[in-house]
Amino acid sequence: MSRTSVSNLLALAFATSLGCLPLSRLAAQPAGYNYDESKVPKYSLPDPLVSESGEKIGSADEWNEIRRPELLNLFEEHVYGRAPSDAVEVKAETLEESDDALGGKAKRSQVRVTLSRDGRSVPVDLLLYLPKDAKGPVPLFWSLNFKGNHTTTADPAVLVPDATIHPKSADGAPSKVHVQAAKSERGSSADRWAYETIVDRGYGVATAFYGDLDPDYDDGFKNGVHSLFPEYGSDDPKSSWGTIAGWAWGMSRILDYLETRPDVDAKRVAVMGHSRLGKTALWAGASDPRFALVISNDSGCGGAALSRRAFGETVKRINTSFPHWFCDRFVEYNDNEAALPVDQHQLIALAAPRPIIVASATEDQWADPKGEYLSAYHAGPVFELLTGDGFGSDAKELPPADQPILSRVGYHLRSGGHDVTDADWAAYLDFADKWLRKSE
Repeated sequence: MSRTSVSNLLALAFATSLGCLPLSRLAAQPAGYNYDESKVPKYSLPDPLVSESGEKIGSADEWNEIRRPELLNLFEEHVYGRAPSDAVEVKAETLEESDDALGGKAKRSQVRVTLSRDGRSVPVDLLLYLPKDAKGPVPLFWSLNFKGNHTTTADPAVLVPDATIHPKSADGAPSKVHVQAAKSERGSSADRWAYETIVDRGYGVATAFYGDLDPDYDDGFKNGVHSLFPEYGSDDPKSSWGTIAGWAWGMSRILDYLETRPDVDAKRVAVMGHSRLGKTALWAGASDPRFALVISNDSGCGGAALSRRAFGETVKRINTSFPHWFCDRFVEYNDNEAALPVDQHQLIALAAPRPIIVASATEDQWADPKGEYLSAYHAGPVFELLTGDGFGSDAKELPPADQPILSRVGYHLRSGGHDVTDADWAAYLDFADKWLRKSE
């Protein structure tokens, strides 16, 4: 295959992963893409409640002391990579504040959170909207965005960033290019961010540009949060952290900052993400139990979808298109999913006992809605063991669209394509009302 053909395939996979292609184009995917359920290979899933030594896990203590650490280690070693445990300094500088945002409904804060270690630093610009009339600290949704805070809202006071990181220079080498972000981009993704609805329901919301934490290209891990740990991973390079682990680690560092704010209830922060950032939210929720609720929106392969189904985007396809997202060992499972010691239902189980909701879209076959649903289904027994509440359906088939299951392990199948819509936020707010506000 020519270099041009390979580039076209990668571009097609990239566009599809962002939901940029209509369903008619999905049907024209190159050979090797499976959208036929009859061609899903037979598979056997590893049991989340059986330890590596074959011991049946029968109590919360056994889960917390034996199985949960085993599963975390396996995902670190084989999928996402192991992030550093070293502490970094977290400093915050308020850039702008207002008590009259969103038509007078909200307080707005724009804060530069700087992560520093050994003379190196990474600044992350955080945008927060909080209900103006809240009587105390509020629960909050925390989610990264794809194109900059100013693109998530038409609010003219949201700052336009001074610089962005561009993936490649003309010769194909990674380069950092400083450009004035186009003001015409303001509000271009606002339809994915239901700020007023969230604030009206009594929640806060925080977001930051994902590229502030780590660039979304294969740069040899020399920029973003990876640059804070230049020697890290040399002892086991195949299991060193990839970009998804970097984004997740960064989300935890922003939670460190949120814990210092008296107007945020840091014990009730929901971590949410869409697409690749849905994968990030799942891994952040698994690796950091401080997140009180986890939301995966259309996260697909390497997120909520079962790898062993090899439906839509496969392990080989995602490792080829995005080699920087995962640890290097993950490529050993290209066309070899059955050899993986874990599968994604166990990732969902790692949120237990905290509530988690997995969302899919009917036209987003690339992300394998059925595989996402089955992950939630097969994670249910762990939640039942720990809480008595599991998955709210005994059926192994997809439920009707637009009828969210709001059990402790929730599932939401929305009509439409790869996106975040008002219907998604309505489901997440109902889910948060049920679980984050249970003790109110």
